[in-house]
Amino acid sequence: MNGLRVPAQRAIIDRRALAGRIDELHREHGEKARPKLVALLKQALSDGRKELSHRLEEKPSSGHEITAGYAFLMDQLLRVIFDYATQSLYPAHNPSSAERITIVAVGGFGRAEMAPHSDVDIAFLTPQRGTPWCEQVIETMLYLLWDLGLKIGHSSRTIEDTIRLSKSDLTIRTANLEGRYVWGDEALYDEVSQRFWADVVRGTERQFVVEKLEERNARHKRMGDSRYVVEPNIKEGKGGLRDLQTLYWIGKYIHKVRSAADLVDVGLFTPTEYRSFRRAESFLLAVRCHLHALTGRAEDRLTFDYQRQIAERMNFAERPAKSAVERFMQFYFLQAKHVGSLTGIFLAHIDEEFAQKNRQRGFFAGFRSRPRNLKGYVVQGGRIAAPSDDWFHKDPVRLIEIFQLAEAESLEVHPETMRQANRDSGLIDRDLRENPRANALFLEVLTGRNDPEAVLRWMNEANVFGRFVPDFGRVNAQMQFDMYHHYTVDEHTIRAIGLLAQIEKGELEADHPRATRLIQKVGSRRVAYVAALLHDIAKGRGGDHSILGAEVAEKLCPRFGLTEAETEMVAWLVREHLLMSATAFKRDLTDPKTIDDFVARVQSAERLRHLAILTSVDIRAVGPGTWNSWKGQLLGELYDTAQEQLRLGHMRRGRKERVAASQQQVADLLGDDAGLVERYGKTMGDAYWIAEPQDIAARNLRHYAAARDLDDQLSIHCAFYEARGATLVTVIAADHPGLFYRIAGGIHLAGGNIIDARIHTTREGWALDNFLVQDPHGRPFREPAQLERLKKSIADALANRIPLVPKLAQRPLPHGRSKAFDVRPRVIFDNKASGRFTVIEVNARDRPALLNRLARALFEEGLVVHSAHVTAYGERAADTFYVTDVTGGKCTLEERLDRLEAALLEAASDETQAKLEDA
Repeated sequence: MNGLRVPAQRAIIDRRALAGRIDELHREHGEKARPKLVALLKQALSDGRKELSHRLEEKPSSGHEITAGYAFLMDQLLRVIFDYATQSLYPAHNPSSAERITIVAVGGFGRAEMAPHSDVDIAFLTPQRGTPWCEQVIETMLYLLWDLGLKIGHSSRTIEDTIRLSKSDLTIRTANLEGRYVWGDEALYDEVSQRFWADVVRGTERQFVVEKLEERNARHKRMGDSRYVVEPNIKEGKGGLRDLQTLYWIGKYIHKVRSAADLVDVGLFTPTEYRSFRRAESFLLAVRCHLHALTGRAEDRLTFDYQRQIAERMNFAERPAKSAVERFMQFYFLQAKHVGSLTGIFLAHIDEEFAQKNRQRGFFAGFRSRPRNLKGYVVQGGRIAAPSDDWFHKDPVRLIEIFQLAEAESLEVHPETMRQANRDSGLIDRDLRENPRANALFLEVLTGRNDPEAVLRWMNEANVFGRFVPDFGRVNAQMQFDMYHHYTVDEHTIRAIGLLAQIEKGELEADHPRATRLIQKVGSRRVAYVAALLHDIAKGRGGDHSILGAEVAEKLCPRFGLTEAETEMVAWLVREHLLMSATAFKRDLTDPKTIDDFVARVQSAERLRHLAILTSVDIRAVGPGTWNSWKGQLLGELYDTAQEQLRLGHMRRGRKERVAASQQQVADLLGDDAGLVERYGKTMGDAYWIAEPQDIAARNLRHYAAARDLDDQLSIHCAFYEARGATLVTVIAADHPGLFYRIAGGIHLAGGNIIDARIHTTREGWALDNFLVQDPHGRPFREPAQLERLKKSIADALANRIPLVPKLAQRPLPHGRSKAFDVRPRVIFDNKASGRFTVIEVNARDRPALLNRLARALFEEGLVVHSAHVTAYGERAADTFYVTDVTGGKCTLEERLDRLEAALLEAASDETQAKLEDA
């Protein structure tokens, strides 16, 4: 594909000198020279790799040169080994027509694109099967190559085999399409090449394109179907090397081009587009080489633990508010975006070529769906196109208008017009950005009722979006270096807008019933869409992106044509877009002060409606699996309670009334066992009845009564709790200090993550603790064996039958690559968030032992935990505790808080984890 343009070739390997030394060895030792021969070849391979590794360090972005260098190294080794086998070991002094062999490089080796640990894919071509001389030579070569430690992908075929298999197998056909002569009988290579083009390719061009595109689409789906996943596969992922290779395969198959540069000559690319192709390819190849060098294997997934190292190797530097790794990954995603744009342009040309061929022959020649005019644009075959090359120059507002028409009419933008829009996007200047008509058209795209997500993505691909909204351009291809966010900021934003459109159409009612109802009740749907667009607009600027984003909103909303009231609402939503999730996931929703504080910041039912909708789409757009029924339940509880308070102006009932209402509802749920409420109502205490949901309280009462009737000293119940998408673990035991951290340790050892905990002590001296538990993937335990393992692990922890600390320290991190991130522990005390408790929030690296260690530190500092709320954000955990001292009072003394902070920081630190692991 690139040709072997390798500078200073003999510094990599000197084939003639190597062949001379091999001849000497053979003359001296004959067939016994093998060990020395292997050592000599290994040294040549090692020296070549060292030279290329040094070149990669010196020129870290020279992907083409390095990959061609590795291909050159393999070429020369294959030639030397072939000559040794055919001239020294098995010389054919009077060879028959069957005693001929050709070595053909296929796959990446055929394109001369080899990373340090790529497989060496070769085909041995022979005139016929079963020739003893050919078999001896091939076997000798393979054993020598394996002795060198190379991964060889090989086949041995005749010309007839090659043609037959190429016709029936797309993978073999593609490999042979890239076949490159390496050594041996060149006439044999020429013969198979001519037969391949005449017998396999001719007449199958359209079929090949269709099959290749189906193969590509299936691969994209397998890899996440987005070029903006934050741990991309640089070879197989969307926008990766395989996409560029697919373009080359298709171009070569149809036009028989010999190199990618020839794609310009046949009109598939302009010279500018070809340069973009080469830049993207060279960068991706270089990244792949660095990845192979770092891992010591054929690795193609650009995971977090290597991103930082490759950014350093490729000389990306820190910038204000943006780390080197974030700049490197932003550049990576920009290249992936170029690949996507090139693919659209390329395929449009192919489509047009086939269409023209169809028009030129056959019964339906000349017949095609007639184009129609739409406001001056040409609409044909479901696509909208600019009628002339200077269309956007005549009126740059059309750069926005074409996308508005595409959204409104459910049309695709013709790739050739996408190319024009990309080329002419520089016409978007300050005047156009301030143009009322252009802004009205943009707002229509954003709030479109068909598919705004797809059209905004096209606008982004064409560089129109980022130029028209420069603040959005700043987050284009910007990643966040953490394990929580699955996509770049621009992709996350566009997905959030798409989710909002789906919710409005009722397509996500099963997962988002509340948001589906609320979107129909908001005063301005424009507010909902603009808030979704702007909620993360200020990321990567240094400082609080919510506050900075609100400032952006105050400037942009009037430009978009929003009213003063709409602007105020959007700015508030951007400023507070994390408020609802932080309150629902980190605070005790049964504490009246939590609701009072939340309502004080929300202030109106309209704000609450918008905030609930935005919170839902924001969480779901983070990535697969981030939205679950547990989060939906918590957000729903917060919404309902806050909405009631906003509607009535106060809590509906006082403490006494709330306790009575809860007890009545529990009695209704218990049916024939309703007498348990009367029997144990006062024993549980008012705090219990306010804190626990009625369905859990009903379960608790049955379990508690059974335990007391049997005089059980320890009662553990584990059951799948469908309403919360978690497992409910209830532990009833004689209350004693340290009970909570021991239970937590037992749950962790069984592989469980605690997401919520409520700790109660009855007036009879019994602890009644409820835990909501999930596995590390956010799923509930529900199989009998899993539930039994949970029970046994908790019982063993409470009975001191297992050494908790060392066992927990040995458990792997929930995210194996989380050590790639710098997560510094932080402790926040809040004595205003609750009327009765001190609220302590600890942010630290997520690990199985974390909650146990923090709970133990609180116990050792003489504090009582009343509830715990655990939230994980990828590699980072936020654990919140509602605590009192042993007298039931808050912790307010500065000296004690300082001591407590030090204890919690030590418990959460990586150093403590390392010591425990070594113990």
